[in-house]
Amino acid sequence: MFIDGKWCEAEGGKTFDVFNPANGEKIAEVPDGGAAEATRAVEAAEAAFGDWSQTTAYQRAAFLMRAHALMIERKEDLARTMTEEQGKPLKASRNEVQYGADFLQWFAEEAKRVSGAVLPSARSDQRFIVLKQPVGVVAAVTPWNYPISMITRKVAPALAAGCTVVLKPAEATPMCAIAMFKIFEEAGLPQGVVNLVTGLDPKPIGSVFTGHRAVRKLTFTGSTAVGKMLAGEAAKGMKRISLELGGHAPFIVFEDADPEHAAKGGSLVKFLNTGQACISPNRFLVHRSLVEKFTETMTARVSKMKAGSGFEEGIAIGPLVNQAAIDKVDNQVSDALAKGATATTGGGPLTEGALGDGKFYAPTVLADVTPEMLIYREETFGPVAAIIPFDTEEEAIAMANDTEYGLAAYIYTRDISRAMRTFERLRFGIIGINDINPTSAAAPFGGMKDSGMGREGAQEGIEEYLETKLGGFSV
Repeated sequence: MFIDGKWCEAEGGKTFDVFNPANGEKIAEVPDGGAAEATRAVEAAEAAFGDWSQTTAYQRAAFLMRAHALMIERKEDLARTMTEEQGKPLKASRNEVQYGADFLQWFAEEAKRVSGAVLPSARSDQRFIVLKQPVGVVAAVTPWNYPISMITRKVAPALAAGCTVVLKPAEATPMCAIAMFKIFEEAGLPQGVVNLVTGLDPKPIGSVFTGHRAVRKLTFTGSTAVGKMLAGEAAKGMKRISLELGGHAPFIVFEDADPEHAAKGGSLVKFLNTGQACISPNRFLVHRSLVEKFTETMTARVSKMKAGSGFEEGIAIGPLVNQAAIDKVDNQVSDALAKGATATTGGGPLTEGALGDGKFYAPTVLADVTPEMLIYREETFGPVAAIIPFDTEEEAIAMANDTEYGLAAYIYTRDISRAMRTFERLRFGIIGINDINPTSAAAPFGGMKDSGMGREGAQEGIEEYLETKLGGFSV
């Protein structure tokens, strides 16, 4: 772990094992920290906050740009660590490292754009001045599915704003976090400004994050259930929170769209990271006149996707994170099949040969999905595309909005008026219109309803780490 500028072990030398999900092999042992280590890290961040918050925006930007240069320099090493620990294909890992580095560069620039205001007063002897200042110590919890870019998406704006940080990475992917904190150390960040606590049991660390008086902001990416629990605990201390939680993204293909083009785009975004992405489409809502061609194209493409180790050439489908993820996906597929759906390809775990040592599920397409099926309501987080027909625009929008989630949605249409109407009426935070990658460091990322609150990236991303202070001057 990295606490107060020093690498250290957990109390008593406790460790936990890290495994490669593609073959089940142990790849590392890392410190198994808990409440004591989290408390030390928070106290270190609190001690460092005074000096760090007084640095200039240009000084903070310089640290972030050094970290950015180191990330680019070590892109291949970081990508290989990610593929070994998380399982995604090496090409996807390289793309994620670049995406993660983009946040360091973007927020290095945004640090210099934080500004206040001078406001007019009704009194001639009064002046108002508004300042934006850092919120304080930030506790961050990052997920396993994007184990590097989610670190920089939180740490970069926090540091740019003048906050100090304590980060707890997902227990499945601590090696990616350790590699990133070595970069932060080499970039020269002062002692205590960034701190890393690893642990197998997240509960005692999370309790410190939500309960310690010095933590003024909690940022979390993960499941809706855990996010709600953390939000409730953080509210007791009136802590600022931002939450990026689960999704249940609809992918609407209107009758004027090209069904083959839409299916190609849909297959790319659905099976990205083996479906283990919060913005991954869960429900393909396809106009009834296009269902046959769309399903045919989707099935043809998905049936050719090869599963295996991310280090092998031509691999599109990596492992799921653990057996629980396999069981969840298989339960949804089995339920759908029992209730009348048809698997046009895939439909079960992959256990033959070398795949039997890992956590692999066949890339699957389900036709004839109906609202009675679990997959219609539950986030899948796996390589399954569920296709549901609709007849009218009104029906499609109602079906899309019929969920407690509100993170991402996708629209395929050639009608600009329909695109605008649907964009405005869908209750989701991110919407791709004929676009399967509506994300960037420069774009606000976040959801509505049970998909969370707050935004990451863009100008909005740094605002999450700033307080507004008003000064009224009598002159």
